[in-house]
Amino acid sequence: MKRTLIAVLTAVALSATTMAFAQDAPKANAKDECLLVSKGCMNEVDSIQQKLKKINTEIKKGKKVYSAEELKKLEQKLKEANEILDSLSKPGR
Repeated sequence: MKRTLIAVLTAVALSATTMAFAQDAPKANAKDECLLVSKGCMNEVDSIQQKLKKINTEIKKGKKVYSAEELKKLEQKLKEANEILDSLSKPGR
């Protein structure tokens, strides 16, 4: 009886943590709301290089995930991030 109870409680505990992790996992074809409209970014701090990589990854998802207008926004953000990186890379700054 004791073993059965422990097994059931362990299964319940593991399933609860699995569901919690599943909620936090990013979806493969989901939009990155943080990049698009700055939603859900409270705990995210990225370097310029990380931001460039994220934007490029999102642009590669293309029209399967993003509308044409959203892709233009992402391309503009990519351009701005590249300009920031260029200005930081110039000597004398």
